[in-house]
Amino acid sequence: MKLSSALLPTLLFSAAQAFAPQSQSYQSSALFSTSTEQSNTSTTTSTPGDRDILIRAAKGELVERTPVWLMRQAGRYMADFREYSTKFPFRERSETPSMATELSLQCHRAYQMDGIIMFSDILTPLPTLGIDFDVVRGKGPQIYTSVRTEADVAEMPDDPSSIDFNEKLPFIKEILGTLSKEAEEMNTSLIGFVGAPFTLAAYTIEGKSSKDCLTTKKMMMADETGENKALSQFVDKLAIMIGNYGCHQIECGAQVIQVFESWAHQLSPKGFEQFAKPAAQKAIAIMKEKHPDVPVIYFANGGSSYLELQRDMGCDMIAVDWAVDMAKAREILGPDIAISGNVDPTVLFGTKEQIEEAVRECIDKAGGPGKHLLNLGHGVMQGTPEEAVGWLVDECKRYKGKDA
Repeated sequence: MKLSSALLPTLLFSAAQAFAPQSQSYQSSALFSTSTEQSNTSTTTSTPGDRDILIRAAKGELVERTPVWLMRQAGRYMADFREYSTKFPFRERSETPSMATELSLQCHRAYQMDGIIMFSDILTPLPTLGIDFDVVRGKGPQIYTSVRTEADVAEMPDDPSSIDFNEKLPFIKEILGTLSKEAEEMNTSLIGFVGAPFTLAAYTIEGKSSKDCLTTKKMMMADETGENKALSQFVDKLAIMIGNYGCHQIECGAQVIQVFESWAHQLSPKGFEQFAKPAAQKAIAIMKEKHPDVPVIYFANGGSSYLELQRDMGCDMIAVDWAVDMAKAREILGPDIAISGNVDPTVLFGTKEQIEEAVRECIDKAGGPGKHLLNLGHGVMQGTPEEAVGWLVDECKRYKGKDA
């Protein structure tokens, strides 16, 4: 654990408000969505070091308190978010800069997490490889392009590193550019994210969410025998595209990138080592080579059973799911690997006292305040009480340790 050069004496914190004005510059062009009830909002105030505390923690630095953000913090648990999700299709929301920006900011206005994450989807860059998709209400992601054979992979661009994301996904630059300005005014960090290559390959091959991922696993076995190398060829193309897409997000303003291996739960340790890990490492290496000072976080959902295989991903921080005890995760990864996580999302359906205790326990097991990045071990669930999110964020920012 490195000591942050930006650790601030406590006495400086009293001047917080002078350094962190709340942004008033952005006005939604689509619906009024700043109507969050006062009772649901965070009670904490911003301090001078909040602007980059998440970034410093993601780099493995010891920071002045434990920072916090939540996967799916921009989500349907918020009434303001549902004002959009019930009226507009997903791709319209995520690819219309005014709406995507508003949806990204709602939760920060309410709870003051330590980062704003762009409202988007891990599938968003697939069309750059000629893969058509949608996210259909009530059904989830639907992939319309079949990838089964080496010939299917050969129809994709020969050189994914040459993809012009400004041309193919012009909305990303505008969304991140606006959010970058908002993050600065709100005294917080801007988080970008990508899907890991195996996860995007499996989504594409299965065509939708899958309980067993059987078609993909059959292709893994065919790839292993040499009968059909489509999967390894596909994940390699995805790795190059995803690595460069992450670079594009950084160049548009993202200050940290999280890589989501959302389908890690479908993989055995052997499958992870053969197909997911090398491709994810390649994507991460592309980002780190071009932007060495921007931290990259890797999250393998359901991958805590082979956490020891994630020590050498090449990223700056490993995020862990809720299925592993945080103290055990810290033991497996060792003291030199920064860690994020891992409160069970269902705890947010508990009492205020239960939520606060879960936060304190997670922080203590990670080593104490300032020694990890607090998150859930999966995304905020639909139906989560809004006030519960505020209780979690407030307790994380308040907690000074067992002996304080």
